[in-house]
Amino acid sequence: MRAGYIGPFGNDELGRIKTSTLARYGVDLSRSFIRNAPESQVSVVYVHESTGERVFAPLEALFHEDLDAGELDMDYISSAEYLLLDGFYPEAALAAAGQMRRAGKSTVLDMEKPSGGVLQRIEELAAASDILICGEGGMEHLTGEKDPSTAARGVMAMGPRLVVETLGAKGSRTFTSERSFFTPAFDVPVVNTTGAGDVFHGAYLAGLLMKMDLKSTAIFASAVSAITCTRLDGFDRLPDLATVNEFLQSRNIDIEKPE
Repeated sequence: MRAGYIGPFGNDELGRIKTSTLARYGVDLSRSFIRNAPESQVSVVYVHESTGERVFAPLEALFHEDLDAGELDMDYISSAEYLLLDGFYPEAALAAAGQMRRAGKSTVLDMEKPSGGVLQRIEELAAASDILICGEGGMEHLTGEKDPSTAARGVMAMGPRLVVETLGAKGSRTFTSERSFFTPAFDVPVVNTTGAGDVFHGAYLAGLLMKMDLKSTAIFASAVSAITCTRLDGFDRLPDLATVNEFLQSRNIDIEKPE
């Protein structure tokens, strides 16, 4: 899948490491920006050796980086089939989501758990999105409803047509106006869970782009995320399509084949 990233980078060594790494893996950075300042989006991650669970220690500045809507190339944004928002830069994100809606394209919101640090204007971002993928408790945070089905209906009334709630090692729930279903997580030897949610989001979009149905998409995203958790570090944790297919076949799981 082709992907581009829009956002600021610092002009120091950390900023150069980030840009060179993303470029090496084929991410288009032509609409990103180099700020005349040190890289601020930095977090130290502590991974528990026996469980693979992690604790983040971010720089305080991580949550205060700004991006002005006037800096966006709107035609570039709406050339994509899907725009993935991560909760940062709410003003720019809302403008970009509006552009996608006018172009008849889809916006996906990656909403952190309520304990996360990126929740500015999250209700507006959810309403501007077509697909909401949130951590456990996210739907309750938005609606005040504890029952998942009731909360999902409340979220969809805000704007999204599809809601996916990830439940960590338990799996995920998917809700549309017509149906809902649960997708269990895969039981794998966990080494590092860092980025498992981000990988789930990317794989979910890949499944949609490959025209999988929603159940197959959820299974596919769960498989990619599970494989990532079995590997310790780096972009090499991300499996290719052949590896994912082999993983599923070894478990006698058939999903709708990509076109």
